Order: sequence, then structure tokens, then C-alpha cells
Amino acid sequence: MDVVYRLGRATAAEITAQLEDPPTYTTVRGLLRILEQKGHLRHEEEGPRYVYVPVTARGEAGRSLLAHVVRTFFDGSPERAMAALLGSGSKLSDAELGRLARLVERARRAKGSP
Repeated sequence: MDVVYRLGRATAAEITAQLEDPPTYTTVRGLLRILEQKGHLRHEEEGPRYVYVPVTARGEAGRSLLAHVVRTFFDGSPERAMAALLGSGSKLSDAELGRLARLVERARRAKGSP
């Protein structure tokens, strides 16, 4: 999906060429078929080739996937997910921490909390 989002549209051969350690071409085509069946991609026929295009915008897909991860691995708790991210050893800059603090404050105001 990352390659398709980055390129905007891509064939199985183009996707395979973009991967650092690609699986076989047949495997890539199989994965594309599954992603299409699940509604993440659609294809357009250009001669003998299928060109794959994302169905949803990257940001929307990311939010949906993140919500699934929070439900699955953090018992639906955004707090637990955030704690795991902050405790994962990744170093956040002061600017990133400031942006996160502003997002939390904005969510607090939207909810009407003091």
C-alpha cells in the first residue's frame, strides 16, 4: 500500500521494483488481489496490465488502521497506545512533544473539560 500511495497508481511490476527485498511477482499480484477484495485498492485496465489505485486517502486509511490497532492491542484505550508509543524508546523532539501537548489540549477543549 505504501508504494501505491507514494506513486499514486502502480502496476504489480512497478510495486515489485520499488520494494527493497521483494517477494515474487506472483506473491505481489496475490496481495494486490486481496487488498482489492478488502476494498483498499481498485484496478484500472490499461491494455494487458492492471494499474492499482488506492480507494481511500492515505490519512483516512491510516486513521482506520490505527483505530483497529488500538482496539486490538490496547483494549480500545488511546491512553495505553500513547503510553506505549512514548515508552517505546523513540526519542521525540521538544517540537514533537509540543505538538502532541497541543493536540491533547485541543481534544480537552473540544470535549468541554477544564
